[in-house]
Amino acid sequence: MKPAKNTFWSRYGRYVMLGAIATAFAALVTFLHLRHEQRNAMASPVLGGVASEMRKDTSPWTHQERDASEMLRDIRDHNVTAIGVSPNAILVSTGDGAKYYVTDHNAAFSNALLLGEMKADARSPYQLVWLPDANVHTGSARWADAFDKTRDVISVLLPLLLIGGLAWFMRREMTGGARLLEKTPALCFDDVIGAGEAKAALSDIQAYLTNPKQFTGMGVRAPCGILMTGGPGVGKTRLAQALAGECGANFISITGSYFSAKYYGVGIQKVKHLFELARKNTPTVIFIDEADGLAKRTDTGGGPVEAESNRIINQLLSEMDGFESNEGVIIVAATNHPDNLDEALRRPGRFDRTVQVRLPDLEDRADIIRFYAEKLKSKSDDIDFNQLARLTTGLSPATLAMVVNQAGLVARKAGDDVIASEHFVEAIKIARIGDVNGAERALTEDERTRIAVHEAGHGLVAALLGTGVLEEVTILPRGGALGVALITKAQDKHLYRETEMRNEIQVLLGGRNAELLMFSEASSGAAQDLQEASRISLDMVSKFGFNADGNLFSLAALPAQYAGLQMKNAIEHANILLKDLNEACYTLLSDNEPVLRAIAEQLLESETVPGETVYRLIDEHKASRDALHLAEQPAAA
Repeated sequence: MKPAKNTFWSRYGRYVMLGAIATAFAALVTFLHLRHEQRNAMASPVLGGVASEMRKDTSPWTHQERDASEMLRDIRDHNVTAIGVSPNAILVSTGDGAKYYVTDHNAAFSNALLLGEMKADARSPYQLVWLPDANVHTGSARWADAFDKTRDVISVLLPLLLIGGLAWFMRREMTGGARLLEKTPALCFDDVIGAGEAKAALSDIQAYLTNPKQFTGMGVRAPCGILMTGGPGVGKTRLAQALAGECGANFISITGSYFSAKYYGVGIQKVKHLFELARKNTPTVIFIDEADGLAKRTDTGGGPVEAESNRIINQLLSEMDGFESNEGVIIVAATNHPDNLDEALRRPGRFDRTVQVRLPDLEDRADIIRFYAEKLKSKSDDIDFNQLARLTTGLSPATLAMVVNQAGLVARKAGDDVIASEHFVEAIKIARIGDVNGAERALTEDERTRIAVHEAGHGLVAALLGTGVLEEVTILPRGGALGVALITKAQDKHLYRETEMRNEIQVLLGGRNAELLMFSEASSGAAQDLQEASRISLDMVSKFGFNADGNLFSLAALPAQYAGLQMKNAIEHANILLKDLNEACYTLLSDNEPVLRAIAEQLLESETVPGETVYRLIDEHKASRDALHLAEQPAAA
């Protein structure tokens, strides 16, 4: 049997029936209410005059409050026409037309004193009205009533607010605060100095976002993501902003810790929300800074925290290269520790290309310093930016920006209005070594002499071996060092020959050997030098194949648990190398002892000796030694 069709008349009939039921219910409620009013009217005595007004409206009696003694006096004098009793007050009307109230909390006064005992067949001289619904606001009772109402409102609203707040908080946790930048960055690739390799890699992304047809027309799949690696401050974030500025794409910036959450399962929702937002607003660049915060997946079963982390990474892997299409969505990640990323993230199809963002070279450092210096009030014509670039070898663009700003602080401290070259040099010393710490006040004269000889030894060996450009030697304490021999490289180096590394070790040993030559014993000031020299020598014999016995096996090829077992032999060879270089360094200083003494004396006198002075003293000593050698030859003949 087929069910009846839901026609218009059938629906109309249901509506009529529902209306009839509602009308009958309303009539019943009205009837019951009228019956209740009728019973109240029958139970209540017939009131007239002032008593009737009092039952209808009590407000005229609430304007004036009097003491209970006055009310009792009016009752004794038969001057009362009507009295109304409410739960918290007594309303009184007098024969002369006065209307007032007497405060009576909980009707205690009216029950005990007001009515008293009536004689038989006696008639009350006034009408008594019971006002159960009257709420007379008297004194503190008004505040108590307001408090009660406020409490009632709060008791109703508070659960609603808590539920709404919890819903809002959970929604915010699930979205994680990821949102599109309201304004596309104005930065472009030309505004980023250096980083040529990274720019070339990002140019493919820029070309795909601006003109995807040149890829799809050739059947070429555009890169899904780029992983930028490099030290802190090399400009990874700036490059990502330049990419967004170049292609005019939407830009979402988050960090690796964005996906972590307090509540179980919220991290996965954050991943889903991020990619949904990106797909709805293509083309979009998702930039994940400090991507190593995602960590790796583990299979150790360490607990719910590790399990949640694994699920978050699994969801991210699925979103990046799963069944969902990510056309128009590009992911750019940056990290200082790429080894901490899960291997599945680094495979093709997810992060297709890994780009090493390197430190700026000599020319780039000069341009970066010049760029930031233009914003300051400086003597640009008197500043040698190439020299400053040579002094800042190994510094990142962020550090260079700090150096330029520090130069302004140095100028202000010196009381100068314009930033000059010497201010930049001092700022570089502060960045590389540290600020002058005033520790010279606590040094004895013997310690100052030893420090002068020690630093003179470093500077002299560096100048003689040509390991770099000796800028200056100073015994002014900076940072944690009691003295410094400032040596810079004429150009950036990425490969070191064995001879260069041997010379570096001799420079490190120069301070200790200078003390041995002048005082016949060394001090603890060479501890850091020995540590660095030992590290270099160990790398030479265990990694680079610079062994005296021709052993070419590198311990770096062994797993960590096995490499330690083979270290004893490497340490022995490194110690032999250190001894040979130590003897060579001592001989070099012995041959130039007059120069060493001259440098140390000038350090004790002026605390700082320029590198030009050291080179001049070496040339003078060499000239005098050659002259003496020539003078001795005829005598020997």
